[in-house]
This record gives sequence, structure tokens and C-alpha cells, in this order.
Amino acid sequence: MSTNIQYRDLDAAVDYKALSADTTLTASESGKVLLLDAIGEAITLPSPTAGLNYKFLCTVTTVTTDWTIVSATDVIYGSAQVAGAVVAASAENTITLVVAKFLPGDWVTLESDGSSWFVEGSVVTTAGCTFTAP
Repeated sequence: MSTNIQYRDLDAAVDYKALSADTTLTASESGKVLLLDAIGEAITLPSPTAGLNYKFLCTVTTVTTDWTIVSATDVIYGSAQVAGAVVAASAENTITLVVAKFLPGDWVTLESDGSSWFVEGSVVTTAGCTFTAP
């Protein structure tokens, strides 16, 4: 059985988006790697829609405020490896990427099945990523 897989080169203008201000994500940004700078901001997720996915990547140490990723409802589930420990998210609405603890190379991804957001991530420093509900 033969499969015809085609690959394309990464295109910074298409595949990456630098965030440096409060942002409300849209479906058209699904699949992008979102590059986070040193000044934490608020990121608002769209309503869960099957297939939407985002990756948040720390490019420099956050130095002034936390980055927050917020869903309008408590539908974030999953976990992240934080300093070697599993930190669970269960019916949460906020992911906090903590100032001075979310370091270059740390990342979280979110993917939706249409009713929830599922998180996965890797953070080096203890308490570098937390999950909360209001």
C-alpha cells in the first residue's frame, strides 16, 4: 500500500505569530505556534470547536506579568509536566504561565474536540504553569 504524503516548508508568516498584547484568538489562527514575549498578556480562546489547536511557546523569560490563557467556560482538561511533576487540569478556565518561571523553550498546547479544550505542556520550573477555575 502506497501513501502519497506531501510536506511543505515552514513559513514564518503562516505558521508562527508573535504575541505582545492582549489577544483574542480566532479559528483562522488554529495550527499556529504562538510566540510569547517577556511581557505577559491575556489570551482569550475562542469557543471550543472541533479541530482548533494552538501551541504557546516561550521565547524569552517572562519578566513583568503572567501570561494567561482563558476560556469563557470551565472546559480545560489535561495536564502539563511541570518540573517533572504532572499538574492536572480538570474543568478549569485559566492557564497561567507564571512570570519569571515560564522560561524559553517551555510550551503548552491546546486542542478542542468541539466541547472542551485539552491541554498538554512542558515547563521546567516548579509552579511555572498553573490551572484554575474561577
